[in-house]
Amino acid sequence: MRASPDLHWFKSSYSGGSGTECVECAYTADDTLIRDSKSAGNSAIAVQPGAWHLFIGALVRGTLK
Repeated sequence: MRASPDLHWFKSSYSGGSGTECVECAYTADDTLIRDSKSAGNSAIAVQPGAWHLFIGALVRGTLK
């Protein structure tokens, strides 16, 4: 999916800010978009809200393997 340049992209607050971050996210009305911050002009992955919330919940709980 080619992302609109008008989206508000953000990095995790856990990112070091040293330029080595590799993932950015943006919210749309329908999805969460994920892209490589070093290749911001390339395509983004669209993830549906339910799947995104399950993923973030698993990260918070530490249950990802």
